[in-house]
Amino acid sequence: MNDAAHTSRRARVRAPELIGKGGWINTGGKDLTLADLRGKCVVVDFWTFCCVNCLHVLDELRELEEKHRDTVVIIGVHSPKFVHEADHQAVVDAVERYDVEHPVLDDPELATWKQYAVRAWPTLVVIDPEGYVVAQHAGEGHAHAIERLVEELEAEHEAKGTLRRGDGPYVAPEPVATHLRFPGKALALDGGGFLISDTTRHQLVELAEDGETVVRRIGTGERGFTDSPAAFNEPQGPALLPDGKVIVADTVNHALRTYDPATGEVATVAGTGRQWWRGSPTSGPAREVDLSSPWDVAWFAGRVWIAMAGVHQLWTYDPEAGTVQVAAGTTNEGLVDGPAAEAWFAQPSGLAATEERLWLADSETSALRYVERDGDGFAVRTAVGTGLFDFGHRDGAAEQALFQHPLGVTALPDGSVAVSDTYNHALRRYDPATGEVTTLATDLREPSDAVLAGDDIVVVESARHRLTRLRLPEEAVRVEAVAHRTQRAATEVAPGTLRLDVVFQAPDGQKLDTRYGPSTRLLVSSTPPELLTAGEGAGTDLSRELTLNPDVTEGVLHVSAMAASCDDTESDSGSAAGANEYPACHVHQQDWGVPVRVTTDGVPRLPLVLAGMDQ
Repeated sequence: MNDAAHTSRRARVRAPELIGKGGWINTGGKDLTLADLRGKCVVVDFWTFCCVNCLHVLDELRELEEKHRDTVVIIGVHSPKFVHEADHQAVVDAVERYDVEHPVLDDPELATWKQYAVRAWPTLVVIDPEGYVVAQHAGEGHAHAIERLVEELEAEHEAKGTLRRGDGPYVAPEPVATHLRFPGKALALDGGGFLISDTTRHQLVELAEDGETVVRRIGTGERGFTDSPAAFNEPQGPALLPDGKVIVADTVNHALRTYDPATGEVATVAGTGRQWWRGSPTSGPAREVDLSSPWDVAWFAGRVWIAMAGVHQLWTYDPEAGTVQVAAGTTNEGLVDGPAAEAWFAQPSGLAATEERLWLADSETSALRYVERDGDGFAVRTAVGTGLFDFGHRDGAAEQALFQHPLGVTALPDGSVAVSDTYNHALRRYDPATGEVTTLATDLREPSDAVLAGDDIVVVESARHRLTRLRLPEEAVRVEAVAHRTQRAATEVAPGTLRLDVVFQAPDGQKLDTRYGPSTRLLVSSTPPELLTAGEGAGTDLSRELTLNPDVTEGVLHVSAMAASCDDTESDSGSAAGANEYPACHVHQQDWGVPVRVTTDGVPRLPLVLAGMDQ
């Protein structure tokens, strides 16, 4: 570690207390304080359960949590984006759904988020055994750096006598017996039954036509990535292939698997088990290309389309050629239509194909969108939805209708589509012929998918752990309109010129990777677009001057930053002796949506911490 970094990390900044009106989960009913955690290395994970990047971090932390169980306590601070995520029971459900095995503070009013000056999901803060903040990282991919820091803290505080070993405050909840546990997606089988992704139990479950009787279970029920015996890791969407097999998005394994109902065999057809990172291949032999949290699949235009939620793209898999490739999206998060290669998505999570269109639920923009042929290629259009921070439950004309984080979409026989409007606990309908959105049913609990069964539609009520059969009504029911914007406090900025600084320092033992050109990238846009009169677009400098439109007083700045670093191959003496011959390279990436309000007393500079900055 260099002296500057050592001095910076050892700056004595007392960690603010952990407070939240929602209370504590996974503690056996006890309220925790930082004093209770004294003597432990504490990693505070600011997350929200809608965010796929936050889910990636939960998985990244599992190894650290297990390996350092007697010295490290991970504390989740749940900081909601959507209104539904401020519901305490929804947070309790999410903690079980994603197998979170550490205490979680429910912070519905973002009190602790504000105390720690957090600006993005996810953010990780490391607190030493004496209660001082020693590091903060935004985004994912930091588990390795945090583990190295934890090992340093363990050694330092063992020597000082300030390290306390032993069990942490985690108390496991009582298990609940149900046939399904947070099911994700469904497929109607030819024989009249259903194949369900029983996500939290890491299985596929075949149900009889009644939607309740279990015919068989596929998978060991434990997290794993094997074909025989079959093991899955939070599987989601299944789809039927022309050869009669079922293809499944095995989400946390970052893979596609097939299941043959005739033989019971499971095979891996795409993915390596590793998560895709920027710079990795985006096409090639399917078993050799990394994927990123595939959430749903559908057969469209002669191949399998993949809702690649983890990188905000659509990919395709060609079973005959055995290849995968990007089909739409840039990896930038947002809502931008146009040619497939230029479109922006935000966690596409549900797919449904018709002859002419591939419908998709774009969850983080609360949007219903579709892909259609455009000349020799494809184009992306939006039917309902406006962007990352507008959501609610409002029927009527498509241009003003609102959803809230939908996860599923279903093509209906009359050409309309049903939307599993997950965070509104509703089933909605969009009719392209009239451009109208109506409500088919309410009082569902986090519906995540739906399939047709004769004249009925069968809804996956994920948080009620069941399938619910509804008669498709001839006329939909209107509900009272509700509109929301994200509750995050706006940053007050001064009018005129705003300096944007993305602060990045390569973690200890690493340096910027400039072997192939610039190692950093910055992309800036805004909602509404008129907020900026200058400064939008892409560049390689992590600092930029933005010019704010004097006629627009509030909006959202969308900032995407990336930096590449590699392990420093030189020894402490500066020579190559003893150097690492095969240095590992790392990509640090983060997207921010920063609500801003222009005021005369606002700040002239907006700093955003990308990664590697010690406090």
